[in-house]
Amino acid sequence: MCSVQPVTAEAGANNGAEDYLVRLNPAQRQAATYGCRDGDAGFRAGPLLVIAGAGTGKTMTLAHRVAHMIVEGVDPERILLLTFTRRAAQEMTRRVETIVRETLKERDAIRPGCKLTWSGTFHSIANRLLRRFAHNLALDPGFSVLDRGDAADLMDVVRHELGLSRKARRFPKKDTCLALYSRVVNTQAGLRNTLDLHYPWCVDWEPELKELFRHYVLRKQQVQALDYDDLLLYWSHLVAEAEFAAEIGAWFDHVLVDEYQDTNRVQSDIIRALKPEGDGITVVGDDAQSIYSFRAADVENILGFPDQFMPSARVITLEQNYRSTQPILDSANCLIAESERQYKKNLYSTQKDGAKPDYVSVEDEDAEAEFVVESVLANRENGMQLKEQAVLFRSSHHSDRLELELIRRDIPYVKYGGLKFLEAAHVKDLLSILKWAENPKNEVAAFRVLKLLQGMGPATAQKCFAALAANDYNFASLLGFTPPAAAAGAWPEFAALMTSLAAAELADAGWQAQISAVRKWYQPQLERLYDSVETREADLQQLEQIAGRYATRERFLTELTLDPPAASGDQAGDPSLDEDYLILSTVHSAKGQEWDAVFLLNVTDGSFPSEFASGKSELLEEERRLMYVAMTRARYSLSLLAPLRFHVTQQRRDGDKHVYGARSRFLTDRLLATMKPGFRGRKASEGKQLRSHSSTRIDVASKLREMW
Repeated sequence: MCSVQPVTAEAGANNGAEDYLVRLNPAQRQAATYGCRDGDAGFRAGPLLVIAGAGTGKTMTLAHRVAHMIVEGVDPERILLLTFTRRAAQEMTRRVETIVRETLKERDAIRPGCKLTWSGTFHSIANRLLRRFAHNLALDPGFSVLDRGDAADLMDVVRHELGLSRKARRFPKKDTCLALYSRVVNTQAGLRNTLDLHYPWCVDWEPELKELFRHYVLRKQQVQALDYDDLLLYWSHLVAEAEFAAEIGAWFDHVLVDEYQDTNRVQSDIIRALKPEGDGITVVGDDAQSIYSFRAADVENILGFPDQFMPSARVITLEQNYRSTQPILDSANCLIAESERQYKKNLYSTQKDGAKPDYVSVEDEDAEAEFVVESVLANRENGMQLKEQAVLFRSSHHSDRLELELIRRDIPYVKYGGLKFLEAAHVKDLLSILKWAENPKNEVAAFRVLKLLQGMGPATAQKCFAALAANDYNFASLLGFTPPAAAAGAWPEFAALMTSLAAAELADAGWQAQISAVRKWYQPQLERLYDSVETREADLQQLEQIAGRYATRERFLTELTLDPPAASGDQAGDPSLDEDYLILSTVHSAKGQEWDAVFLLNVTDGSFPSEFASGKSELLEEERRLMYVAMTRARYSLSLLAPLRFHVTQQRRDGDKHVYGARSRFLTDRLLATMKPGFRGRKASEGKQLRSHSSTRIDVASKLREMW
């Protein structure tokens, strides 16, 4: 490996050849340029970990690093860039191409386009590779990809067939079973260990769960369908063979991973298999923002990166924050400094002025809602738009009281962390028709489509699917099936639709017209099955517009499944039609976002940190990181709200039903010293005067001392 000669920011500013780096601060620049030319071998670099604190320009730094590689002569097709969202991959690609294009233009250089052909999410890259190596993996290249909803439905089918839904004792529901299965395969921790740590109430069902998961895997293989977890598992098994690991690894000179703190064990193993010595690996992330352990993300991947590639691994830390004022960062730094294990960092900002974050004790959740609403409206009167303000919470139901108050005050809002676009029933209906046409063996899609027809229940749908299988999955054979009387009139048109959609000559060429045909057939079903038809039609129009971006039906279905749009008419509702609206979001959904003003609800022990984290140090540390993420979303104003009591509706008690809130264990005296304390009670009812204006003072403290 050649020696690395870091270039100072001052030197780069005077070097016309590196003007594209002039916007970077010294630490960003060091991360972007780490590596060197090595004769005919071109630009080379050892394993690099970039610890990018919140708001420190992570995306810009990573984009400049990729651009620097290309400017230094690396073939863009030999760069693998892995992200966690399609949007992140697209944004990164756009920035890289802009930087390279402008730089080469200034140098009067002529070079082929810098298209990053291997930029995408882990799952989308896995999908491409698995189709390419399908024959080596005993896969049909036309396999289907199941989204979470379809996977849960298939799990439920198998669960029912095994008689587990009819047990005398309550067996875990399909979503719990799928979450448990997903955690086991992504952590590689084993079923028993996962049950003991995360699902203790399911321990007695271990034998049945093992049988369920075995049949679930068999069913997926029978219908040639892969769920999200399978995409990574198949990829990991592919590169576990030295032959394929060497072949695929040789395709890329550099492998870059964004948000590395969110990777699970399987993803980490894949990266190491591609580049066992770490040559060309760059991972970027922030251990302080690792908050997705419920998705099997393992913070040890980023904490242990230097040890994995000793002694050549290099760590560069970005600490200059471009988002928040220094008082907000002081509080965030204080919170995370008490973490048990971390990369030490101290975020700083050039915005030294600004108010300290507010720590407001409120009488109860009603007072909390009143405080937030009045603060939001006051900010609006001072020129801050509603959409530049966000209310964050640990769990979705924490905003229930606030939402009632917002509705009462006629304040529009949009809530994130709930229903996603592909979870809307009408969107799933339309996509299922295309999915079944793409893969006639897709049993989940088939059942959903068949049950759209009047009179078609599960038993008849099963018979129809069995008949199709007996005819080698030829959709033309549907005409020979006798449907229920209620569906008989529409059956020929339906059979003709499925036959035409499955025709090979229509699969790719001008395939977007298929959605129009499907929508025409589906319209009567939509009007019969659902209300709010106009809103749902708008979603389907959006789906048709999205389809125009994809060359083939397979790419459309797969990419939409792997990275769906975030919102739908079912989610946002009428408030989104307003020109301005308040943002409500779970903290998990807020990661990567920023607002001028942020309000964090229910900062009390049991809510933040969650009561379910009690007694487990690793879970408590993640709760600390979750609060850190919430605090670092704020640019200029941050308010932490702590109700002194909570009304309890699920417990039967005489009198006032409430429990008292305890101060969050994260709010130490040291942290509180960085904040401005306050109190807000509920407003007095009309006609009542709750506050006394008398000047009489009572020295209770002395009286209490005299008692002893």
